[in-house]
Amino acid sequence: MAVKRYTADADTTIVNAFQPNLTTRGTGSNMGAADVMEVFSIYGREASGSQELSRALVKFPITTISTDRTNGVIPASGSVSFYLRLFNAVTSKTVPPELTMVVQPVSRSWQEGVGLDLEGYKDLTKGNTGANWMSASNVAAWTLVGGDYLTTAADTYKQTLTTGLEDIEIDITRLVEQWIDGTYSNYGVGVHLTASQEAYYSGSAGADSPGG
Repeated sequence: MAVKRYTADADTTIVNAFQPNLTTRGTGSNMGAADVMEVFSIYGREASGSQELSRALVKFPITTISTDRTNGVIPASGSVSFYLRLFNAVTSKTVPPELTMVVQPVSRSWQEGVGLDLEGYKDLTKGNTGANWMSASNVAAWTLVGGDYLTTAADTYKQTLTTGLEDIEIDITRLVEQWIDGTYSNYGVGVHLTASQEAYYSGSAGADSPGG
């Protein structure tokens, strides 16, 4: 069986997590140039009932994939499968078992950005290029903070990680074919915890949004 790998051409992490002062949320921060992405849910770190989220955005070169199909590098629709693969990075943080990762198509254009800080969330966009929890780009806010996604059952892909340390490998053939044939515009995918596991914060304006 032949395998061809396509590497993401944009990715970033967006958060509503607290900065180290446990007072200010990093909703304006961008991590587009960081070497890893993070997906997490933190409960009760700042105060009893406080909740913090992190989500990942990943976009792939569909134009290249389409060209490869035209040139016969990859088979026609129906004769090939496309898998999303994201690799676990070792961390000192607690990793919960039996967690479910949700993958949904992003429904609007976003910018990768050049932020690096995954700890203090100090790389604020402040009108510069890059997506964050509040905005998809330096010119457009998300309709729903935390990102705009296609959320129907048909557009939602899931994988349960038994130990929490597994790599993600999900068959997203249907979605990739929809990007190729133009049914959906290619804005990549968002990756986050399922709604039953993702903390939901609604105590301050702009910090709440639904999971998948």
